[in-house]
Amino acid sequence: MNAPDPDSAPNPAPAPASDRFPATPSLADLTRRHFFGRCALGLGNLALASLLAEGRTSAPTGGAPDALASGREPMAPRPTHHRPRARSVIHLFMAGGPSQLELFDAKPRLNQLSGQAIPPSFLEGKRFAFMDSSFKNKSTLLGTRRTFGRHGQSGATVSDLLPHIAGIVDDIALVKTCATNLFNHAPAKLFMNTGSGQFGRPSLGSWVTYGIGSESRDLPGFVVLQSGPRGPRGGAVNWSSGFLPTTHQGVPLRGSGDPILNLGRPAGIGPESQRRALDTLRELNLRRASETGDPEILTRIASYEMAWRMQSSAPELTDLRGESDATLALYGCTRDTPSFARNCLLARRLVERGVRFVQLYHTNWDSHGGPGETLEDDLSKVAHQVDQGSAALVRDLKSRGLIDDVVVVWGGEFGRTPMGETREKTGRNHHIDAFTMWFAGGGIRGGQVLGETDELGFNPVSDRAHVHDLHATLLHLLGIDHQRLTYRFQGRDYRLTDIHGELLHKLIA
Repeated sequence: MNAPDPDSAPNPAPAPASDRFPATPSLADLTRRHFFGRCALGLGNLALASLLAEGRTSAPTGGAPDALASGREPMAPRPTHHRPRARSVIHLFMAGGPSQLELFDAKPRLNQLSGQAIPPSFLEGKRFAFMDSSFKNKSTLLGTRRTFGRHGQSGATVSDLLPHIAGIVDDIALVKTCATNLFNHAPAKLFMNTGSGQFGRPSLGSWVTYGIGSESRDLPGFVVLQSGPRGPRGGAVNWSSGFLPTTHQGVPLRGSGDPILNLGRPAGIGPESQRRALDTLRELNLRRASETGDPEILTRIASYEMAWRMQSSAPELTDLRGESDATLALYGCTRDTPSFARNCLLARRLVERGVRFVQLYHTNWDSHGGPGETLEDDLSKVAHQVDQGSAALVRDLKSRGLIDDVVVVWGGEFGRTPMGETREKTGRNHHIDAFTMWFAGGGIRGGQVLGETDELGFNPVSDRAHVHDLHATLLHLLGIDHQRLTYRFQGRDYRLTDIHGELLHKLIA
């Protein structure tokens, strides 16, 4: 990241480490101790030691300070470009593409024309995931069977599938004109997360922790939770750090059993002996880092130390015995049964502990009309699974005074077409030109509907909100200028929004 604005407020110091294990010094102290404690230093060591002694840092163009040169913890909080409106993000990712026409975007005219052919002008130059169903088979317009009502003082329309979310419309901003570039699931998820359909790009959560670090020393800065019958298509590339240091990649937490596989200490190994082994590994890695200057070695050191601290912090995080019965009832979850609602509660606990970016995936929102993907039956089931937990998260953050510090994002990788697909039952194809997401929390102006679509719900007619614009706005709320957060890789400077992205000023309070 470039130098911060003079008026920017520095991030708070990270939370203290757990005292359940022998205390460990910071990475900066470890590095200094290693380099200054050795009698024989090579030229590279001397140069690095000099930098550390002077407190100097170096940075990739527009990027965060290089940990090897600065001796700082790779995930330590960093100054922002401007004063942030929020400190954390919780992204509720509805994997599969929720149908905005059954959930948020009521279209009486579409219902009137249901069964008729869509005007050819709507299809000119368009591409869909299943071309035959949209062109060769002459798919017709499809109205909805859902009942919509107006809710709250804002009068926002929400269908009967989401009664709990309908109850928080005055706290959220509905954006009906979201748009993306790619129309198949895995590439579209990748695009929603990284701003690109190409593999190897960093995800939004990785860019955030690279830019401003994390306020949690005992938990990863970027955490991923999953629910539903399977994981999202594309898998781990959705929370990959790409070409950024791997310390910034998302860390999945499991819904049952050990929160993280292979985190527990082997039988017969005590804390003291484990600490000695880690100290030896650290010394070897520091020696190698001084010889090569490879920042990934410091990432490796940091990951070992994080794993050490998480042996205490991760089990404590997922132990919900301290949560009241009233809180569990609010979310509609139990202490031990995995569910989307329980993950929403865990997300609140994560941001309370300073985690910067939390992503919750829930499947399956695909609605083509095949087995398990029908608008008549399956959409109502999956909507029921997320409705109460999503609304409870906003209510809970608000009641605890956290809502101004956390941005909550709800939505999928794209939406669904106004035309129907006839398979075993009726469904809708993928649609990238206009779909609905909602936002709440720090810096978001709640109680509004941003953007309008045409009478069929096919195209935006005002306030188009492309994925690049959403990314730019989220970074802005966290105090990051999306044009200044860059990383040099293979000879060029990359950024999350590439050469695109405009702030959605109407979305910001």
